[in-house]
Amino acid sequence: MREEPLRATAGLRSSSTTLSSWRGQSGRRYIVGVHPLDLNELLDITDAVILAVSRDAGGTGHVVDSVLAGHEPSEETRTRWLEKVQERGASELHIHRLADTEARRREILADLRENADQAS
Repeated sequence: MREEPLRATAGLRSSSTTLSSWRGQSGRRYIVGVHPLDLNELLDITDAVILAVSRDAGGTGHVVDSVLAGHEPSEETRTRWLEKVQERGASELHIHRLADTEARRREILADLRENADQAS
């Protein structure tokens, strides 16, 4: 699994959200919005796949952990998860919102976790 920044959006400043993509173990590409690692941001996310990402000195993204965001967020659960990924070095949330069903989101999460050394 690896991040593949979208060249077509390089330099665009039309929004506060940057777009990127991740290539799963299957070879499929998943477009994500890149957001700050922030509790308020995290509590607003529903029906999505969330990757907590850290960046190394060269700017390469590494998935620290990944989870599904359900329809109704639990503040307590998300606060604990945020604290855990911050301790592990995450600095960004990468959010995939294009899957239209829970089953599809679970498939994507599994694809993005299969080869992730640190995912839990």
